[in-house]
Amino acid sequence: MNDLSPMALGTAAGCVDAPVLRERGQREVFCGLTGIMWLHRKIQDAFFLIVGSRTCAHLMQSAAGVMIFAEPRFATAIMEEKDLAGMVDAHDELDATVERLLARRPDIKMLFLVGSCPSEVIKLDLSRAAERLSKVYHPDVRVLNYSGSGIETTFTQGEDACLASLVPELPELDTDEPNLLIAGTLADVVEDQFARLLDELGVGPVRFLPPRRSGDLPAIGPSTKLLLAQPFLSDTMQALTKRGAQLLSAPYPLGAEGTTAWLKVAADAFGVTDEHFDAVTKPGRDRATKALAPHREKLEGKSAFFFPDSQMEPSLARMLHQECGMDIIEVGTPYLHKVMVNEELALLPTGTTISEGQDVDLQLDRVMAARPDITVCGLGLANPLEAEGLTTKWAIELVFTPIQGYDQAGDLAALFTRPMNRQTRLKV
Repeated sequence: MNDLSPMALGTAAGCVDAPVLRERGQREVFCGLTGIMWLHRKIQDAFFLIVGSRTCAHLMQSAAGVMIFAEPRFATAIMEEKDLAGMVDAHDELDATVERLLARRPDIKMLFLVGSCPSEVIKLDLSRAAERLSKVYHPDVRVLNYSGSGIETTFTQGEDACLASLVPELPELDTDEPNLLIAGTLADVVEDQFARLLDELGVGPVRFLPPRRSGDLPAIGPSTKLLLAQPFLSDTMQALTKRGAQLLSAPYPLGAEGTTAWLKVAADAFGVTDEHFDAVTKPGRDRATKALAPHREKLEGKSAFFFPDSQMEPSLARMLHQECGMDIIEVGTPYLHKVMVNEELALLPTGTTISEGQDVDLQLDRVMAARPDITVCGLGLANPLEAEGLTTKWAIELVFTPIQGYDQAGDLAALFTRPMNRQTRLKV
């Protein structure tokens, strides 16, 4: 685990200084390849070529629900037995596959070679392959690589690795004027909402990573203010700060209060007055508060338990406690990077169990003893827990669904009220 020093918060609060239960045992998570599901939709002229097995291909097709006539912007270069046995040169095979792909899809301007468990086990050097292929196809196609392996990682780290691979490609900023970089994949509609709000506030210029087109990579330099949209981008954050960006620490934009706090940090960094900030954000805050009200009636006083899955758990737990009045029993997360989530931990109720890593048998014992009203967990655990009479929420749905910002606050809360409504109907 990366042991990042916690950032100063002024005063200790909530769970910032709470003891952390660190578990190392059997885990139940997806692999980093899953991040391609939202990344390939975001970067519209990029393509993700997974170098892996048939199992990788089946995982991706199942996760994406790809139909036979679809043309997604990802595929799997399947490693056969002869590749794994070293009977052929895997680099030659990969070069031929890339040549066929780019001939068929001339719209591709950025190609990611994505490592998997099989390619990493046989030590296939995709970084060398990406460097070689970039020289072949320059300047028409930029070829990069990152690891989507599920060995000792969780699935959101696929996005982190992808964005970190982009950082060396970012141009150097040629001005000392302050600018804001928002890192983390957001749905286009959410990105547009934030861009409008920040423009009204007078914050900017604002750029996003990843961009919608590979040719629009944002420039970066010492005058860049960095605001994270996702709490699982530790490698990306460190790479960007090494390039000179200044990290703005904030809660993440989940719910009315989380979104307001996130925007306020950006506004303060650009000298926006409190009066102007309140005037610009009030319509959004009012809409979000109104949308949350009926869900708070159903969730207030209910208890929640989080299995480690996406690294979004502290942020989601904060939102449910702070804005929906829920009691939080345990917040499990695969990796607890305090630099990334200290602002969220400060807003969790004192006494909440914070756990890092997983020993699934021990955590199952704890959730069965606690009998929470809702359990947030992975797909592999949901059905067994439902069979034991527990109401569950699929953690991965909270990553796939647009939930950031004022206008999505009600949608986020609904993801938790719907399972409870279903359980109520089933009992009747």
